[in-house]
Amino acid sequence: MDTVSRRKFLATSTFLLSARSYARILGANDRIQIGQIGCGHRASGHRKMLKLSAETDPNFDLRSVCDLWSVNRERAADEAQRLFGKRPKTFQYSEEMLADPELDAVMIGTGDHQHAKILAEVVRAGKDCYCEKPMANTLADAKLARDAVLTSKQVVQMGSQWLSCPYQHRVRDIIRSGKLGKIVAIDQSWNFNGPRWHIPKDENVAAIREKDTDWKRWLLGRPDRPFDPYVYFEFRIFKDFSGGITDQWYSHASGLAHFYLDTFIPDDTVSNGGIFAWHDVRENPDTFQCVSTFAKSEALYTYSTTFGNAYGDHTIIRGTRGTLYSPGGVQAGTGAAAGPDGRAAHQTGRRPQSPHGQLARVHARQENAQRKH
Repeated sequence: MDTVSRRKFLATSTFLLSARSYARILGANDRIQIGQIGCGHRASGHRKMLKLSAETDPNFDLRSVCDLWSVNRERAADEAQRLFGKRPKTFQYSEEMLADPELDAVMIGTGDHQHAKILAEVVRAGKDCYCEKPMANTLADAKLARDAVLTSKQVVQMGSQWLSCPYQHRVRDIIRSGKLGKIVAIDQSWNFNGPRWHIPKDENVAAIREKDTDWKRWLLGRPDRPFDPYVYFEFRIFKDFSGGITDQWYSHASGLAHFYLDTFIPDDTVSNGGIFAWHDVRENPDTFQCVSTFAKSEALYTYSTTFGNAYGDHTIIRGTRGTLYSPGGVQAGTGAAAGPDGRAAHQTGRRPQSPHGQLARVHARQENAQRKH
């Protein structure tokens, strides 16, 4: 009889056990030990998703959380205590957390400009990693992370949205089936009405003090500047720390285009944009458009975003025999106006929409087989 590990036996026998009982029986050595680096809003979402996962497959512990800001660390530990009934270890610096030999995997949810260097640090420490997008926003950082991952044995996943969603795979199945004919163009537009990523009365901006964090470490090699709470929390609108729309939204959208077309890198790209709607403290454009050509696929890809109008979100895939149209792309804008402090826009400027039914309408026209083109 083959030897069956305790963990495998328990995992295949869960129909006899409640999730809570199963979690108690699995020892610490049998469960995946997870740590978080970066404990802001995104990391809170990760913890809630881990909680949902634990209800059906409680094979992990949230072992530790790490954040430069003391308030974020304590918030994260408190929330983990409420969600999982156990308080994780807290660390200010990633190298301290990664020195733990019992830690198996790490989730990175820091600022954009920190992703690549921390990802490289994580895999060099022998830990598997889930890293929020973008992997990097400079070519040098991208190469650093790439080389570290390729020379390691670690499992790494980047957090590009929707690529694991069944309905997106269904879209690609339709494309591959030939029902749309040859794909010649993909057009995406994702929009918002409000000063995205800038909240003048953000409570975190008012709460943070330089002595409660490590500003020099947070900069992580970017040009030195005086401590600035707005930069700290609203890094997405500052050029030294993020590409803004390109890092945050275009990266997801173009990832879908690559997925649909079974390709990775465009042959040429032209983009333009500017600050046309919100003349606040932002440095990155609030309006952006990009056009890419894929020579191998013989297809054109266009993408646009504005934060001055939420109307008209869509993904349109055009083929020689039909068109797949998804209203809202993946999310639909409501067209709501921004409130005086921007919060209303964050709450109502875009309304999340269920992906089910989002496959939308396929307008196929059957060409006459004898028609001359």
